[in-house]
Amino acid sequence: MARIIDLCEPRAKPAGAWGPLNAAAQRGLAFTQAVKEETDHLYELVEHVVPPVEWPAYAPLIAAINKMKRPKNAVILAHNYMTSEIFFCVGDFRGDSLALAREAARTRAKVIVQAGVHFMAETSKILCPDKTVLIPDMRAGCSLAASITGADVRLIKQRYPGLPVVTYVNTSAEVKAESDITCTSSNAVQVVEWAAQEWGVDRVIMLPDEYLAKNVAAMTDIGIIAWAGRCEVHERFSAADIAEMRAAHPGVVVLAHPECPPEVLAAADYAGSTAALANYVGKHEPKKVVLLTECSMSDNVAQSSPRTDFVRPCNLCPHMKRITLAGIYDALKDMQHEVLVPEDIRLRAKKAIDAMLALPRTAAPLDFAVGLPPADVTVLDAAALG
Repeated sequence: MARIIDLCEPRAKPAGAWGPLNAAAQRGLAFTQAVKEETDHLYELVEHVVPPVEWPAYAPLIAAINKMKRPKNAVILAHNYMTSEIFFCVGDFRGDSLALAREAARTRAKVIVQAGVHFMAETSKILCPDKTVLIPDMRAGCSLAASITGADVRLIKQRYPGLPVVTYVNTSAEVKAESDITCTSSNAVQVVEWAAQEWGVDRVIMLPDEYLAKNVAAMTDIGIIAWAGRCEVHERFSAADIAEMRAAHPGVVVLAHPECPPEVLAAADYAGSTAALANYVGKHEPKKVVLLTECSMSDNVAQSSPRTDFVRPCNLCPHMKRITLAGIYDALKDMQHEVLVPEDIRLRAKKAIDAMLALPRTAAPLDFAVGLPPADVTVLDAAALG
């Protein structure tokens, strides 16, 4: 079994991440013999991170959620950053934002519960207007999505007319509606190069993640105009952190997400999207690894990599951690916290998402280059727009 080497002692659990241990009891759910028999096979998937003493608090909620899905014709889309009891035990589809967008587009279910953040739920609604899309907590936002507005994008387009706008999926529906095509960290380089060729230009506008834009710019000759948005999880990693991890854990393989600063990718052994990081561990089976991304992903990748020890960083996404089993149960039981998108915005945003989904699918997520010097990128912010 994989070993989790947690850099936070005691193990970091933000308020509400696991929910109060009596959440099941508060909802009239008990850990009975029947519940135990229904969920024992699921506990095997999470025993590397959930202590046996805690399982009786989760199992009644898990059993109840899974029982509700079929009569309600519902599916749960679980992002890689969900805690393991959500990711493995109630998630019907699991993956990064691109994978979940594809599943949302083709699922025949009538109800989608988004175990992720608000922009992901909006994306599901954009692609599936006839479905009911629920999010367990309306406060589950995103620092990147909050960093830019549709009005900001309109001002940028006025300043740089004729340039295509490539927008990261970590944005609101109104921002997508002002864009030409969306991208994820899995396909960002592909999308930037496609947009430049399609528009016949040598530079593009890429929003809103400053670091992702800089890391993409290091891998292409296309010029990039970026926005000063950052992920509050990934921006905290530094090259100094990597040096400390290597000193404390000799031989550790350092994998970084491209939302990290360029100096981090320069010091890492490998960089890629959430899907690419998981693929790397599965393919190479390093003896010891650290994933420089949201820390719950280490727990989830560890389940299928028993021969690898995971050094688990402390960087939690407070928004992702608002999604709990209790919240999923309440959302599905009461059909609450529905996510809606105005139709005029939805139609325009869908064009940008459809443009991305129409691109040829690569065999695997693109690797990001490591060890490269930083690229020269124009970075805008609200003050620069006047």
